Amino acid sequence: MRPRTVAAVLGGLICVTLVFGEVTHWGASRRRLGTGESVGHAEAVVVLGYKNAGTHANYMNRYRVRAGLRSIEPAARASTLVLCGGAVGGRTPEAELMESYAREVLGYTGLIRLDKTSRSTWENIQNAIPLIEDAESIKIVSTSLHAEKGRAYLWRLRPDLADRLARGREYRVGEITFIKPLAAFIGLRNLVTLRGR
Repeated sequence: MRPRTVAAVLGGLICVTLVFGEVTHWGASRRRLGTGESVGHAEAVVVLGYKNAGTHANYMNRYRVRAGLRSIEPAARASTLVLCGGAVGGRTPEAELMESYAREVLGYTGLIRLDKTSRSTWENIQNAIPLIEDAESIKIVSTSLHAEKGRAYLWRLRPDLADRLARGREYRVGEITFIKPLAAFIGLRNLVTLRGR
């Protein structure tokens, strides 16, 4: 095969892979929602943490915090940011690292509640429930397929709260583009496993 042909084939495969990541995340961001409406209501934005070994929020946790903050509805009556994650990869809970990033780097001054003990997505949702019970609208934010998994868990644990689920704004075209294909593969595999339980 000629070098140009090889380059064209590889380029095509890369494009297909990137499109797969975008389309899969776009779809996931719109599934397993309820009828939650943030405008004029009290909302809770739940950010699911990612394993973090250092003393500062890593790339994935910084992305998730930014996605959580842009998911806050300016016209909501009240907004609470709920950060979830225990000390899975290091000594400091993911929730505390994300809070520091939100406060110290991004300048967020709104209400934050923390779940500092969870060690899995299931525990993220389970531990967040007491922190979001009063919210009229609930958004779960992470990478799109991970957020969908979180919503699926809320539907299992508390369908009454899941009925208040609204779409977060974690999905943006062209953002974390090279992470999306792998995240899509892992996320789809996890969702298939979830259906089998």
